[in-house]
Amino acid sequence: MIYELKNYNKKLKIYLDNCCLNRPFDDQSQIKIELETRAKIYIQQLIKDDKLEMVTSFMLRFENSVNPFDIRRDAISDFINKYSSQFIGSDKLPELNDKISEIKKSGIKQKDAVHIACAIFAGCSYLLTTDKRMLNFKSCDIKIINPVDFILELEEV
Repeated sequence: MIYELKNYNKKLKIYLDNCCLNRPFDDQSQIKIELETRAKIYIQQLIKDDKLEMVTSFMLRFENSVNPFDIRRDAISDFINKYSSQFIGSDKLPELNDKISEIKKSGIKQKDAVHIACAIFAGCSYLLTTDKRMLNFKSCDIKIINPVDFILELEEV
C-alpha cells in the first residue's frame, strides 16, 4: 500500500546505489532485509509517481551490467532507464576525481566513492544504500541513509 507523504513540499533528488536496487532480490527471511525491501519498493513507487527524482550514473549501469542474474539485471536496467531524471556519465570523471579521492581517504571503496561523488555532483539530497560501510560515511554534502530511515524522515514519524 502506498501512503501519502506527510508535509511533502518539494521533489527531492535521490540516488539509489546498486545494493539498494537489488534488495528485493535478497533472501527475505531476515526482517531487516524484508523491511528494507518494502521501503525500497515504496520509494520506487514514489519515483514512478514523479514525487521523487532519481539520479543514476555510469557506475550504477556498470555494476548492474555485470549482475549474473538476467531477471535482476533486466528489471533494474528497465527501471533506471525509464525513471532516471538525470544521468552522470563517465565523461564527468575529470570533475569527479578530486571528490572520489577525498571520499576514498575515509576507507570507502572505489566504486562506492564513485556513487557518492556522482550523487553529490548531481545535487542529490540523499543517497540510499543498504551497505554498512557506506552508511557509516558522513558528509556535509549529502545524507547517506538506508531506505527504511529515508521513509521515516520523509514522513516525519
